[in-house]
Amino acid sequence: MAGHSKWANIKHRKAAQDKKRAKIWTRIIKEITIAARDGGPDLDSNPSLRLAVQNGKGANLPKDTIERAIKKGSGAEAANLQSYTYEGYGPHGIAIYLHATSDNINRTVANVRSIFTKNNGSLGTNGSLSYVFETKGVFTIPNESISDWDKDELELELIDGGAEEVELDDENLTVFTSFDQYGDMQSKLQELNITPTSTEIQQIPLNTKKLELTDAEEVLKIIDKFEEDDDIQSVFHNLELTEELIAKLEDN
Repeated sequence: MAGHSKWANIKHRKAAQDKKRAKIWTRIIKEITIAARDGGPDLDSNPSLRLAVQNGKGANLPKDTIERAIKKGSGAEAANLQSYTYEGYGPHGIAIYLHATSDNINRTVANVRSIFTKNNGSLGTNGSLSYVFETKGVFTIPNESISDWDKDELELELIDGGAEEVELDDENLTVFTSFDQYGDMQSKLQELNITPTSTEIQQIPLNTKKLELTDAEEVLKIIDKFEEDDDIQSVFHNLELTEELIAKLEDN
């Protein structure tokens, strides 16, 4: 199993994001609401809802909050929620890919454009970053849940389920798949009786761009602005997180 790869930077950034529990809960509540709206409130017959609830449990989302989100999914309010993507460039040519969920697209696109403009960036057209990112399924599995497994045997099982990359660190096992095999890995983990703490579709950069610390901090500023927006679900970028930059993130 790999201990470090080209995706390690994404994990470090995600760890910094995960400190923002309120934001994560808001994102997952929307995921649960939309999944319940689109596929019904029954977890057994709605795999998207089952995964969203699983993510909620992994983030310690209270049970009653999960139940309210499922109930909300069958109401009129949920009908207005739609998912959108936005692509553009931040300072110093760093590519930024956004996933948004909103009940008012005019508000969302105005906020996105404003954040880009006010932070030396520019909003592009959808598809303009298709050569920068690739869509991957990302599964995060806590080490304690696989402690009984022989690591080599488990890796072979995961490869059989479509794993392209498997990373092991002190806390988690992270599995990356192609977008097409995202569902196959869900089935494989269920077959192996392994429950991830999160399952996500992410935009993984094909190459990262290294900047000097002061320039990188300018990029992090615009990323933080996007993450603070309630309509933005996820932010992806191709900034290389150097050890110096990671240390600064962990200090914040």
